Amino acid sequence: MSHPEELLRIEGIRKTFPGVVALDSVDFDLRRGEVHVLLGENGAGKSTLIKMLSGAYRPDSGRILAEGREVRIHGAQDAEALGIATIYQEFNLVPDLTVAENIFLGRQPRRFGLVDRGRMEAQASELLERVGVRVSPRARVRELGIARLQMVEIAKALSLDARVLIMDEPTAVLTSEEVEKLFAIVRRLREDGVGIVFITHHLEEIAALGDRVTVLRDGRSVDQVPASTPEDELVRLMVGRSIEQQYPRERGPVQEADGERPLLSVRGLTRNGVFHDVGFDVRAGEVVGLAGLVGAGRTEVARAVFGADPYDDGRVDVLGERLPRHDVNAAMGAGIGLVPEDRKGQGLVLDASVQENLGLVTLRAATRAGLVDLKGQRAAAVQVAGQLGVRMAGIDQHVRTLSGGNQQKVVIGKWLLAKSRVLILDEPTRGIDVGAKVEIYQLINELTASGHAVLMISSDLPEVLGMSDRVLVMAQGRIAGELSAEEASQDAVMALAVSAPQAADAAAGLTLEKSYDDVEDSDGR
Repeated sequence: MSHPEELLRIEGIRKTFPGVVALDSVDFDLRRGEVHVLLGENGAGKSTLIKMLSGAYRPDSGRILAEGREVRIHGAQDAEALGIATIYQEFNLVPDLTVAENIFLGRQPRRFGLVDRGRMEAQASELLERVGVRVSPRARVRELGIARLQMVEIAKALSLDARVLIMDEPTAVLTSEEVEKLFAIVRRLREDGVGIVFITHHLEEIAALGDRVTVLRDGRSVDQVPASTPEDELVRLMVGRSIEQQYPRERGPVQEADGERPLLSVRGLTRNGVFHDVGFDVRAGEVVGLAGLVGAGRTEVARAVFGADPYDDGRVDVLGERLPRHDVNAAMGAGIGLVPEDRKGQGLVLDASVQENLGLVTLRAATRAGLVDLKGQRAAAVQVAGQLGVRMAGIDQHVRTLSGGNQQKVVIGKWLLAKSRVLILDEPTRGIDVGAKVEIYQLINELTASGHAVLMISSDLPEVLGMSDRVLVMAQGRIAGELSAEEASQDAVMALAVSAPQAADAAAGLTLEKSYDDVEDSDGR
């Protein structure tokens, strides 16, 4: 039975692609003036469902109703006519056009057959004011930051008189301050009667903003629950099992390699103006967490250890052998691998296959007399992909089409194929859903159990505390302190993170109870 305020209803939708059932008998409804969260792991069917509503895909069976009337959405124009607007993670804006031109693209107001720029810019200004963003309608879109681009997308949706607004991971790249501004706009739209479909993998956002939650799992709608549902229960619904320990670190006896020598030893590492006198060891079988506030220098230290960036003083040893400075090949040859935070930009070739990505590091070693041992590379890639549990149609599938969690497995896999013993993981689970995070944590357990050493940088403090055997805390480019797993707590880490004067100033107003994730991200973490 439909609700009197119902804007949209989906009943028994099914969609298949060759060899894959993407959606199977999915039900969903949206009411006027509500935020309905669509929740599920990567690959659960969320993207397919919203593409169905935006006209990119057509259902094989089932039906879609708009305000009680059955409709067929065969393209973007049909969706627009029904008042359905979608804001994707990848913005649909033209960089070289102005804000006003983007908002009214293809629908510019005209006078005497010519574009009425004055009216267009005046209407754009009204829409921008409605979403609370101060930006000139004449500004070029390429000059705007991510947060303002998103507000322009929302203004564009409002210009279409959207009654249904679909937002796909809108907070993924925003700072905590920008997220609050976005939430304020969403709440205003809700008060205006707009129905909002909100997709997020940040569980803490659900209770803060949502009204109801529909959970998808393996292409099916498994339940509809209030937004106040505890996070543990939401996780259970998403992954189909109870996760008793969100951070399942298995701490066993540390395996030493070559006697008592650590696998990785860093001493006095200094890069003038960036980090100073940094020193630490990472042993076989150990996860060492590297924590700190924005600008503490964590990523810069990791890149210097890997040889990607130069440093002015100090040394890096692997099993007692000193590595030359600023030499990535030497670091890789000694067994160091770096999984960067930006896996798409720096860790993968997106338009290459799983096999080609897994073989990136070992390609030179597999080449003899100018010929690559393709058969050997393929066999090794198949073995590693199977070992890591990469979910894929086949080894030739393009990496771009994999979920975030599976892409991360491929980045890690290429270093396993290269037989790397020391893995530096920079933000290993950023942008990955809850179920995939647990798989990455289990993979870290397997790596350390087999004698690998892991240096893990993370801005997710519970992750650092849950997965590290020891925690190193950086402040103002220095190691401010070291905590054992037993000593490490949120308060203890934050006390060290703000221990240097400038770091303390940067953290002004931050309470220890506040989520570590709320600290604004930047390139210099």
